[in-house]
Amino acid sequence: MSRRRVVVTGLGIVCPIGNSASEAWANALAGKSGITRITRFDPSRLASQIAGEVKNFDLAPYMSPKEARRMDLFIHYGMAAGLQAWRDCGLTTNEHNAERVGINFGSGIGGLPSSSRCTTNSTRAGRGAYRPSSSPVASST
Repeated sequence: MSRRRVVVTGLGIVCPIGNSASEAWANALAGKSGITRITRFDPSRLASQIAGEVKNFDLAPYMSPKEARRMDLFIHYGMAAGLQAWRDCGLTTNEHNAERVGINFGSGIGGLPSSSRCTTNSTRAGRGAYRPSSSPVASST
């Protein structure tokens, strides 16, 4: 088996301690935690009310509002981190290297808000309420 080399040429990150590699690194070195009380929903009925949420994220530099409406939040974060990595690497694609360039994206879990919304809508209004365009959003994990 031959081993192929992988070269990391750019970094991008969107996480609870920063929305860029430089911000996250500076906050990590400063010992800052991204764990705070949950703000995206009311956690009062939960035993644990803390989480690592992304804060102060601006989607505008990465995609249009129209594109964003078709995607769950975890995709917004992944696209932003990928585009940051691409911009950070400084590489330009051309006909000679276009098929050799890529971005590796990983997510532990995602799409839950859309999956939940689809289930709730289908339960309330019946099968006819399901929009086929919801499927890619809900199953993008």
